Amino acid sequence: MSGHSKWATIKHKKGAADAKRGKLFSKFIKEIAVAAKIGGGDPDKNPRLRTIIEKARQYNMPNDNVTRAIKRGSGELEGVTYEEITYEGYGIGGVAMLIQCLTDNNKRTVAELRHMISKGGGNLGEAGCVAWMFNKKGVLTFDETVTEDQLMEVALEAGAEDIVNLGNGHDVITDPSSFDAVKKACEDAGLKPIEAGVEMVPQNEIKLAGDDARKMLNLMENLEDHEDVQNVYANFDIDSSEIEKLS
Repeated sequence: MSGHSKWATIKHKKGAADAKRGKLFSKFIKEIAVAAKIGGGDPDKNPRLRTIIEKARQYNMPNDNVTRAIKRGSGELEGVTYEEITYEGYGIGGVAMLIQCLTDNNKRTVAELRHMISKGGGNLGEAGCVAWMFNKKGVLTFDETVTEDQLMEVALEAGAEDIVNLGNGHDVITDPSSFDAVKKACEDAGLKPIEAGVEMVPQNEIKLAGDDARKMLNLMENLEDHEDVQNVYANFDIDSSEIEKLS
């Protein structure tokens, strides 16, 4: 993974993208509720809420679930209060990790993550130990059916900062403030991203291969499988040939 959207590509190749759908729905419900609580329950006026609803629908989450989550977040229905916390740490080979969580019990979550990371060959660090290695960016990931020329014509014109070749697709990188405009321009032109969101993008990457790559991927999968973990970002990359070996 390259720590942001390449992780989605790797999970897809390894057949893990649609695993444990029920747990995935639970994570969407948490994030929708928090987004509605912070920015209100109207997706047209709340970009964060709109983005997570779009993602949830990509995974065929029922509309009733979305509606109930919004009502819980906006206070129309009773529900659990979640706290947003980002934990920081290190994985295999000194790889930096940011782990974004929504939890109703911080002590439980941090204890479980510390155990999981230690068992996976890394360690949980102090606040601020790796956050400086990442930048907040809008990221739209396109598969190989969308060409770089198409993206340059549409995305750059709409305000994108960069287009990154992933080998089997492209990332369009934007400033967070330009994300919605670039996404709309691409979709209006018939260029639909397979993943889109505001993410923490690493400034530099550590190349992993062989056993280190396998261990790091296992650690990432285990972390993402935790019920309180919403997103995991890490500054490592794996060659396409290595991904095929691990599939």
